[in-house]
Amino acid sequence: MRCAIGSDEAGPLTEALLAELRRRGIAVERYGALRDVQDPSQGWASIARAVGEAVASGSADVGIVCCWTGTGVSIAANKVEGIRAALCADAATAQGARRWNDANVLALSLRATAPAIGCEILDAFFAGDASSEASDRSQIDLL
Repeated sequence: MRCAIGSDEAGPLTEALLAELRRRGIAVERYGALRDVQDPSQGWASIARAVGEAVASGSADVGIVCCWTGTGVSIAANKVEGIRAALCADAATAQGARRWNDANVLALSLRATAPAIGCEILDAFFAGDASSEASDRSQIDLL
């Protein structure tokens, strides 16, 4: 599995997510403040768009985007055709986002998500699969 991950700030949550992705053996493409060489002109909107484009193009299977509230990056990622970004604050929401919305980008709040909760959300997001039920698929197809 390949994951594109981006944030406009690095900190405890992003460090925990990167460590968990490494532990799982997931190939990671970093964007924004998570890159070794940062571009200070790149803000949260362009970072989220770049992550979305990586997923939409197939160079990443899933994406993770973070900003202070998580709202901005979810909106920006969703501007990319084929992206279904879901802002999740708990594992149950992440599980539902994957199942009923076929979410392919996880958005998280740097302010409100503790590292341990972030890893629980990540577990649920990766454990979930999109529903194959016709009624669920018909709704996903409208997105």
